[in-house]
Amino acid sequence: MTERLGQGIMRIPRKPALFAVMAVLVCLVGLLQSWSLALAILNLCLISAIMTLGVNVQWGYAGLFNAGVMGFAALGGLAGVLVSMPPVAAAWRAGGAGVLVALGFAALAVVGALFVRRRIRRPIHRRLAVALLLIGGYLAGRAVFAPAVRAIEAVDPTTTGFLGGFGLPIVLSWLVGGALAAGAAWVCKISLTLRSDYLSIATLGISEIIVAFLKYEEWLTRGVKNVNGLPRPVPYEIDLQNAAWFRDWAAGLGVPYMEWSSIVVKLCYAGLFLVVLVVLMWLAETALRSPWGRMMRAIRDNETAAGAMGKDVGARHLQVFVLGSAVVGIAGAMLTTLDGQFTPASYQPMRFTFLIWVMVIVGGSGNNWGAVLGGFVIWYFWVQAEPIGLRLMEMVTAPLAPDSPLRTHLLSSAAHMRPIVMGLILLLVLRFAPRGLIPEERR
Repeated sequence: MTERLGQGIMRIPRKPALFAVMAVLVCLVGLLQSWSLALAILNLCLISAIMTLGVNVQWGYAGLFNAGVMGFAALGGLAGVLVSMPPVAAAWRAGGAGVLVALGFAALAVVGALFVRRRIRRPIHRRLAVALLLIGGYLAGRAVFAPAVRAIEAVDPTTTGFLGGFGLPIVLSWLVGGALAAGAAWVCKISLTLRSDYLSIATLGISEIIVAFLKYEEWLTRGVKNVNGLPRPVPYEIDLQNAAWFRDWAAGLGVPYMEWSSIVVKLCYAGLFLVVLVVLMWLAETALRSPWGRMMRAIRDNETAAGAMGKDVGARHLQVFVLGSAVVGIAGAMLTTLDGQFTPASYQPMRFTFLIWVMVIVGGSGNNWGAVLGGFVIWYFWVQAEPIGLRLMEMVTAPLAPDSPLRTHLLSSAAHMRPIVMGLILLLVLRFAPRGLIPEERR
């Protein structure tokens, strides 16, 4: 009987079973804690899954170790500000023209340098001309840019102090965020020729540069002052609570209308995020099963052999790096949309690089379904590690006196359970499932 039961369990497909377990865990949060918290975890799991999917495209398809996920996610967050916030008319009058003129000088310098580089044949003359053009363009632009920035940042700095955006629907920022991240990835193409360990160092440095730019260029992002009150693509809770039809609906269901409004808003977010995840998942799976996907895996497994067969390894690396970064940028814009604010100081390597890589490794690199599952598993336990740790400590210290120093110390240490839990999950998966929970399928 036991043997038959074991054989029956082994026949259960791993993929649906693991996703079913995750659905049960999220439902348990709703039943034991609150459905609002469960949906908040679900929304962040969906965003994490999209971000992990982008990293999996780079690492699982082509073996590119991108340690700069944080920077590309931050560019997606910037897109939310640039697209959705209304323009600040006073700031544009104070220094908007100066910023545009400075950008024009920079563009002319770059175009002039490219033109001279093609026209002048002697190397020493070419280098000298390019250097003079770039330095001259920088100095001219800086002379106009600096006073313009000071004028912009002086315009009501407690509430604005920046140029604002275009006042468009924030959903458009998801596409713009992907485009910004893809553009930054294309600019980083020179680093793709480096070996994997040097590539990781280069991408980490690039992401730190991006985040530092967002922190200190207040005329564009308000820097550490943050941008609050981003428009929503879903209704506001207060609007639902003031609607008579909504209060009648909540009364018919027998739930408080204030709690129900929070649940409905989170469900709307979950619907939007799920649509994006399904579309990106379909595109990723289609690409992986296509001749392009087989070529990328061949390049990943043996670059020398693929190059000998006539494949342009450098161009394909750039292509997959841009695509993966675009997906990360989309997820970054979605996260800013969910938060309703843009906080450059919140972009930390622990959250936006290390944790994303743990998701890829735990889920199974090279498998898109595994990457999505890893995003759900790791974010769920990242959020629930503290309450689970607190309850565990309460059980362990129950026999001790309420005023025991050991009990006090252990209960206060429960707030630091997250890194321990993440390390434990990673060690267990690497020990018992080294290829991840849903390993790559060998076709």
